[in-house]
Amino acid sequence: MQAEREILLTASGLKKIEDELEQLRTVHRKRVAERIRESMQLGGEISDSTEFDDAKNEQAFVEGRIEELREIVATARVIDDLDVQTDTVGIGSIVRVRDAETNDDWEWTIVGTFEANPAEDRISNESPVGEALMGKKVGDIAFVEIPAGIAKYEILNIRK
Repeated sequence: MQAEREILLTASGLKKIEDELEQLRTVHRKRVAERIRESMQLGGEISDSTEFDDAKNEQAFVEGRIEELREIVATARVIDDLDVQTDTVGIGSIVRVRDAETNDDWEWTIVGTFEANPAEDRISNESPVGEALMGKKVGDIAFVEIPAGIAKYEILNIRK
């Protein structure tokens, strides 16, 4: 993870990260330790044990993820709901747009990179669409370069 890059999170995004960190520390660590103990009790050469190797790899992954999440929590700047404006698009904004070509309406929540999830309509402020929407007001048109050309989104509404 890049230390010089600012990590922006919404309050709900920080809560999800803290919940995942707690789950990893209290549940997954214990489960992995138990897998390692069980594989050692099976006997034989540990160096030949696929189960032992798998458990050690999982342990490395869990510990790496714990460290990554700790760093995020320690360095993140949380965008409080009170900081979210409704006159311009920013992190934490819920934006309703209309595609100028198809007339389809979309609603996206603008979030920091670490909590982006397009399947949940949570797009990063650093994504092409998110970047194009940042700072726009209701009635503005956001132009987004896509493989098929330029998409045009009219800002219909901004809310928290």
